[in-house]
Amino acid sequence: MKINEYDYYDRLSNWYFDNINCTEETLTNWVYEEKIKEHINESSKVLDLGTAAGEKILKNFPDCAEILGTDFSMEMIKSANQNLINSGRKNIAFRVMNNLKMDTPNNYFDLVTARHTKIDPIQIYKTLKPGGCLIVRGVDKLDCWELKYMFKKGQGYKDLKPISLIDYENILDAGFENVELVPIHIREYYETKVDLWTLLLKTPILLDFSEENENSNLKLDIDMDLLDKYIDSHKTGRGILLIRRYYGITATKKCI
Repeated sequence: MKINEYDYYDRLSNWYFDNINCTEETLTNWVYEEKIKEHINESSKVLDLGTAAGEKILKNFPDCAEILGTDFSMEMIKSANQNLINSGRKNIAFRVMNNLKMDTPNNYFDLVTARHTKIDPIQIYKTLKPGGCLIVRGVDKLDCWELKYMFKKGQGYKDLKPISLIDYENILDAGFENVELVPIHIREYYETKVDLWTLLLKTPILLDFSEENENSNLKLDIDMDLLDKYIDSHKTGRGILLIRRYYGITATKKCI
């Protein structure tokens, strides 16, 4: 079945990762949630791009003056607003917005965060206050590379340039300073084949998401024989090993 990116995330609007039995081992000390806490105080105004159903904001973002979470999927925002009601948290709002067609005010936010989503650094630069900070956590081309190589497809698999480098260069070109790119290496251990299979169904790891081709169709199918072959060669005492490769970027807008 082929769908576009918008429909793909609409279908996931009420799904949570808590359903998967997995433990992880982080090999680097750059932690997205901790970076956010370092840059938020009581008076901060925060914009979270690609917020999905809002779980990350509601669980990990400290209280501050204002938090706006945006996502291009209306279904995701519906779920986020319901989660907000259930949480009882204040000073948080969710609304539909395309990251690449931002309509937020200029020079307004102290912090912009983006996790596993496309960004336009020029638009982010405009909406940040002078001295404001951008924090990005992304999925790099080499994420789950052994699995992608076996299936000959996957997120960023066909891109000539790693997504991390694309974001890094675009952030520099937008005028940001103190730009730092850090690789994030994580080992994940899945308890059963069903846990790993569920992850692959609910994330774009084996879908042809591309930073360089925005119009590619997404075909949702998994060759179970290939998956079994991967599992047989990656069984450990802790579970089925999946090697993740993310990246973190921090940057600041120049002060006037």
